[in-house]
Amino acid sequence: MKREISVDWIDGLAFDTVLDGHKITIDGPEESGGKNKGARPKPFMLLALAGCTGMDVVSILKKMKVDIKGLNIKVEGDMEEEIPKTFLSMHVIYTFKGDDLPVDKLEKAVELSKEKYCGVSAMLKKVIPITYEIITESA
Repeated sequence: MKREISVDWIDGLAFDTVLDGHKITIDGPEESGGKNKGARPKPFMLLALAGCTGMDVVSILKKMKVDIKGLNIKVEGDMEEEIPKTFLSMHVIYTFKGDDLPVDKLEKAVELSKEKYCGVSAMLKKVIPITYEIITESA
């Protein structure tokens, strides 16, 4: 299977693309020559990890018949100070909302995502460490 994406230059540092039928604009900050017309490219790596694992975890918990009322996933990325400013590590924080949530099942869902299902995690962990944390809150 092959995936492909192309971007079209607008002006300055701005580019447009259509991804899965959705228009996305990326651009740089004004201090770098951009016009701040869109998001920066590197944070999309954090978004890709959050979205991929989130979809896995929600699907797995549904199959386990775990009723969550909410889920927030925060991905923190530590970056190098020098150019090229690459990610050195990422930390994923899952905050589940619900009443009497079975922590063992939450942990199992996160583990399955990170070890078996999430392709973004599988790719990124080849080059940087990724750590995980689970928080539960009452609904």
